[in-house]
Amino acid sequence: MNLLMNKVTYMTILTMLIMACNDDEPVITDEGVPAVKTVATYNVITEEDITFANGLAHDGVSIAPSAIPLLLDVYSPDNDSENRPVFMFIHGGGFTGGIKHKPEIVEMGSYFASRGWVFVSIDYRTTEELGTIQGMTPQELIAYYNGMAPQEWIENALVGAQAPDQVQQATAMYLAQRDAKAALRWIVANGEAYNINTDYITVGGASAGSITAIALGISNPEDFRDEISMEDDPTLSTTNLEESYEVRCMVYFWGSNIKLDVYEGVYKLPQYARYDVNDPELFMAHGTAPDPVTPYEEALELQSIYDSLGIHNTLATLTKPNGAPIGHGAWNGVLDSKGLFELTFDFLVERQNLNVE
Repeated sequence: MNLLMNKVTYMTILTMLIMACNDDEPVITDEGVPAVKTVATYNVITEEDITFANGLAHDGVSIAPSAIPLLLDVYSPDNDSENRPVFMFIHGGGFTGGIKHKPEIVEMGSYFASRGWVFVSIDYRTTEELGTIQGMTPQELIAYYNGMAPQEWIENALVGAQAPDQVQQATAMYLAQRDAKAALRWIVANGEAYNINTDYITVGGASAGSITAIALGISNPEDFRDEISMEDDPTLSTTNLEESYEVRCMVYFWGSNIKLDVYEGVYKLPQYARYDVNDPELFMAHGTAPDPVTPYEEALELQSIYDSLGIHNTLATLTKPNGAPIGHGAWNGVLDSKGLFELTFDFLVERQNLNVE
């Protein structure tokens, strides 16, 4: 808070000095806090299929993995602002599929970009990039995924797995996390090109994307990054490893913290080891209808963890527009007559103290 006040004071004094020296010079009114609009104001510029990194993948035929491009879409407001907040979103799909241009995500990208955000929707590797492992021994499987996932992660996935697709889904959880972190580093590396203020980073997702967003915001920077060497995974050189980031807020749509639970199990860490008082503030939206994938209790668990640390969090318990309970994929869910995007907007504006015009 003191740093922000000092910055505001400095900019105020600077503005007065400029006005005193030359009335013809432009007045500096930007105090460092991005401004957004309450309603759709700007045309949206959409750039699709930008390569943010490469990653190793199996095509189901070759023995050795090969590099494939990892892609994202950018939705930018058509304005002249040089101070924009950024919102990176991660699609769902159970780590077995999913797309960055799901219609609801495209709508969400337009909603936020038309109000002043740079909105980035990312793809990541799923089981579709993990080839065929039917009939492989554990040793063969570890060798097959060398450079893609750590041996400890594969061994943990094998414990209790009843079918190869379960092993692959657990492995894909690791790949998704590496890719999401690489995408965020790309955003930071290219922030100037999009006039992004990297002090205002939001990361969110739905379902598997929400699971990945939580793990991104909570885990240490080196987690899901340094477990594999560049010798085993040469594509790491494309992932802007020199960049760092600090997530300001996380947005959670019907997710869980299961990936952090798995990480703790793989690396023998105490429960909730990665949570601390400096974690990003959290907005959650979740319905109460029965959901075997991401039950409402997962949101309550995260809320309990956050409350115990004294970190601000909001849980929006969604219903259908007619008031009936709603479950997974609650894109049309509401609370107090507000839709999902508006609820998210209100949280980010309030908690990031954004200027609203």
